[in-house]
Amino acid sequence: MNAGEQLSLWGLVSSASLLVQLVMLMLLLASVISWVMIIQRGTYLSRARKSLINFERRFWSGSDLNQLFRDGNAAAEKGKIDGVESLFRAGFTEFTRLRQQGKSSPAAVMEGTERAMRVAMSREQEKVEMNLPFLATVGSVSPYIGLFGTVWGIMNSFRGLATMHQATIATVAPGISEALVATAMGLFAAIPAVMAYNRYSAKAEWLLSSYETFAEEFSSILHRKVHAAS
Repeated sequence: MNAGEQLSLWGLVSSASLLVQLVMLMLLLASVISWVMIIQRGTYLSRARKSLINFERRFWSGSDLNQLFRDGNAAAEKGKIDGVESLFRAGFTEFTRLRQQGKSSPAAVMEGTERAMRVAMSREQEKVEMNLPFLATVGSVSPYIGLFGTVWGIMNSFRGLATMHQATIATVAPGISEALVATAMGLFAAIPAVMAYNRYSAKAEWLLSSYETFAEEFSSILHRKVHAAS
């Protein structure tokens, strides 16, 4: 291998020590997985935001709650209901069931309804925040993993220099360069993960806050409804 090939990116990776190569492979896998999750999370959060806006527009348009519930039956049977509509369906289903029993007081009806919405809210929170901890981990740990590979590679280079009678830049450069590739890969994996985590965390917080606001407003509507009927 000539000097040009040795200092090429592939040459630096292929000539690195086994441990440094394992570090590079780990960082490459982390980067690929994080990019898959970044795309998936971006798609899901955008869809959830549109779903929230569309459902709230229908909800506050004055539509009958029973009709609004029936409109979502087809999608619910296919398992395509999520987001704020799942809170609505969980709360309205429990509200209707308790009222049809005719034995529960208004306070008991509202307690059961709010409990059903809290359970649905917990499920939606899991969906919204899915994969965010992994992105946070990649963003915080990858630079240190890359730095470990760099330190190990530099140590190997200096150990090799100890056996040489005369050290030159030409003999030191390949070892130092291959070690620095690990740091570069660590940053390459970390920077997109950190940016995506910060952006998606803000979006997730906004969605969950909107879900909680809707649940409170919907609970108030049902509260007036059950007390008016009683």
